[in-house]
Amino acid sequence: MRFLRRSLVGLFLFSVTLGLFAYAGQSVYSALKESWAEEPQSRPSRERVFAVNVLKFQPGTVTPVMTSFGELRSRRTLEVRATSAGTIVDLADSFEEGGQVKAGDLLLQVDPSDAQSALDVAKTDLSEAEAELREAVAALSLSREDVGSALKQAGLRQQALSRQQQLQTRGLGTEDAVESAALAEASAQQSVLSRRQALAQAEARVEQAENGVSRRSIALAEAERRLKETSLYAEFSGTLSGVSVVQGGLVQNNERIAQLVDADALEVAFRVSTTEYARLLDENGALIRADVDVTLDVLGVDLTSKGVISREGASVGEGQTGRQIFARLQDAKGFRPGDFVTVQISEPELRFVAALPSTAVDSNSSVLIVGEDERLEVAQVSILRRQGDSVLVRARDLSGRMIVAERSPLLGAGIKVRAIQPGVAAVPEAPAMVALTQERRAKLVAFVEANNRMPEDAKKRVLAQLAEPEVSEQVVQRIEARMGG
Repeated sequence: MRFLRRSLVGLFLFSVTLGLFAYAGQSVYSALKESWAEEPQSRPSRERVFAVNVLKFQPGTVTPVMTSFGELRSRRTLEVRATSAGTIVDLADSFEEGGQVKAGDLLLQVDPSDAQSALDVAKTDLSEAEAELREAVAALSLSREDVGSALKQAGLRQQALSRQQQLQTRGLGTEDAVESAALAEASAQQSVLSRRQALAQAEARVEQAENGVSRRSIALAEAERRLKETSLYAEFSGTLSGVSVVQGGLVQNNERIAQLVDADALEVAFRVSTTEYARLLDENGALIRADVDVTLDVLGVDLTSKGVISREGASVGEGQTGRQIFARLQDAKGFRPGDFVTVQISEPELRFVAALPSTAVDSNSSVLIVGEDERLEVAQVSILRRQGDSVLVRARDLSGRMIVAERSPLLGAGIKVRAIQPGVAAVPEAPAMVALTQERRAKLVAFVEANNRMPEDAKKRVLAQLAEPEVSEQVVQRIEARMGG
């Protein structure tokens, strides 16, 4: 009976629980149906305002800068070649890879023994030729005197013949005397002819002797030149590279032994497009002498030099495009031939243009300007140059207007914005100054003077500050922190 009573009570409680769950579910379902049946309440939307960075459109005169890349080269590069064959007997200390030489320095000396012997022989031959010339000149002088004597004798024989002929005409002379005088006169004429022939031979001998002296002089000059070629001198000041000889080595004539490079006479060769090249021409079509800036990045340290355009390449080159241009550098310290550098060329000035960030102009050459009620408007500009992250543009009626510096897909005409214009950098505040008591100042000075780890220059600087009527609060706090008080 007790079991039946407890079972009925449990069944009753279970029924009540199921009823409560059913009632709760019905209530939730009714509430959801009422919520679904209600119309949603519309709230008024608020216009979104975008914050944008703006800058003022200020046209003026701008010098565009064209950027290219080029290679440095020396305007004076000489292949050092041996001018004489033989053994190197003397070599300059600076004749090595990277050696610095000056104009006129002796680089090397080839064994001059053979050249010296040839010079001595040439001098001896010249002395013999000069002696032969002197002898020929003396013989010529004697031949001329001999001809003069023969002419006098022929004249006397002619007078004797005339006298005998006159005596014969008057009947005082004989035919034998006239015939003898005629034979003597003919013999004198024959002697004159012989003497003249000897004079001609003497003159020819003099000419041959003079030719011999000339040949010996040429041979002597050749021997002196060959002796001089055994010594090799630097043509100009520069740096040696590609050295391939040592003292005691054997070199051949015209053998390449080194290369002399003038590192102070550098130029840069770079290439620009045809469009960029057209900007560097004047009204007559000639290349302008534009200024260039050359930069070489060496482990984060930039080496810079200035120069000016000097000339252009004669042809485009096979497989190349654009134009090759050369510029001479001025005071190119630290640069070496073969360096790959960045070249910035200054173009002719452009007037009435403004420099804008590239993010301010879209592909349609339009910009966004802040108009009335701080709403955006679209304006067209003419793009003249693109250089790096900047764009040089020209536009009418935009002077002084605010331009959106950074465009985004969310911005467009009619959108309300809040303009943010970069301000001028704030001036740093002066450090706070404090007046020290005599006791406090004495403690600080004593601590600084007793500090052995502080450098002397720093110690003098801090003591000079502590001697002032007012001292920087930051300095005082730093010293007291080290004092521990």
